[in-house]
Amino acid sequence: MTEDIKREEFVKNLILDKGNPRLVEFGISSKSTEQEIMMILYNEMAITELMYSIVKNGFWPYEPIIIMKAPEKQKFIVLEGNRRLTALRLLLGIELPDEFEMPESIAKLIQPDTKSKIEKIPVLEVDSRYKAWKYIGFKHVNGPAKWGSIAKAKYVANVHENFNVPLKDISLQLGDTNSTVQKLYQGVKILEQADVSGVFKLSEVIGSRIYFSHLYTGIQRRGIREFIGLNDAEKESKEPVPNNKIKELGQLLEWLFGRKSEKKLSLITSQNPDLKYLDEVLQSKEATRALKDGESLSFAYELTKPADTLFEDYILDTKRSILKAKSLVNAGFQGEESLVRIAGQIAETADSLYSEMYSKLESTKGTKRLT
Repeated sequence: MTEDIKREEFVKNLILDKGNPRLVEFGISSKSTEQEIMMILYNEMAITELMYSIVKNGFWPYEPIIIMKAPEKQKFIVLEGNRRLTALRLLLGIELPDEFEMPESIAKLIQPDTKSKIEKIPVLEVDSRYKAWKYIGFKHVNGPAKWGSIAKAKYVANVHENFNVPLKDISLQLGDTNSTVQKLYQGVKILEQADVSGVFKLSEVIGSRIYFSHLYTGIQRRGIREFIGLNDAEKESKEPVPNNKIKELGQLLEWLFGRKSEKKLSLITSQNPDLKYLDEVLQSKEATRALKDGESLSFAYELTKPADTLFEDYILDTKRSILKAKSLVNAGFQGEESLVRIAGQIAETADSLYSEMYSKLESTKGTKRLT
């Protein structure tokens, strides 16, 4: 049942939940310290705004922190409310990370009566994660405080595997479609399979977080699915990628997320159009080979186009670039001889191109010379 527990005997005995699905995309593991988790939450999850709200308004009694007894004596794991716990610790100076500095905007708000506003904190204690999963899942999957796609996927996997709840039942409880839940589950199992097999460790991701939506969206495309030999999401498996495609899985995740140890950046700057380009590249052996050889995504994508389409694109792009340059001659050209020489080379190349095109046109159609 819900209780109001005094601050001093409560906050110090709480443990941040290292298994919280929301923390997966930031590389949190069982080895992460409380201070490391606090700083990730502070830097990535708008803790400053929450601190401001707590100082001004205290706690809302109808939204309790959900806790469960931890193996450590007199300790509790926070199943729901890790952001609020972090905000409390930072406000009260409990287990502060060395690199934390109180924002001046918050420090100005703290008054002698601030602590009294948070003397009592609404809490709901449960005896297992199972007792809390439905409430937490609905709130963060389709409710008012939605998680990102990887947090949703990790949560689905945890409930399915730890509590033996069928994916169909999870989808009904969370108010989501069964196909969406199946795809989320398949996506997170692909990441876990890559990590366990060693072809792509999650610690290799470039940047501070895993953009799971790149993978989740990508594996719904034909070229990407076929590249890693992926079955339909309905065919549930803890190892969805066949053994003979594990190497390709590592390559795909490198293209999607980069690889820190080799200083390789992700090919996906934005899902639209980059994910579409990657999918089409993987449907072409020539284009895929080019990508594996280190060519850019844009170069490899061009190889998927028919020669006549590619030629027309180049001609039209060149025309647009020349016209733009010409419009800027008065304002942008400062008399550099090097640019004059380049313009001359362009003119010579254009004449040569025109002559070749005209000769082919004349030989195929007997057309009079164009003017």
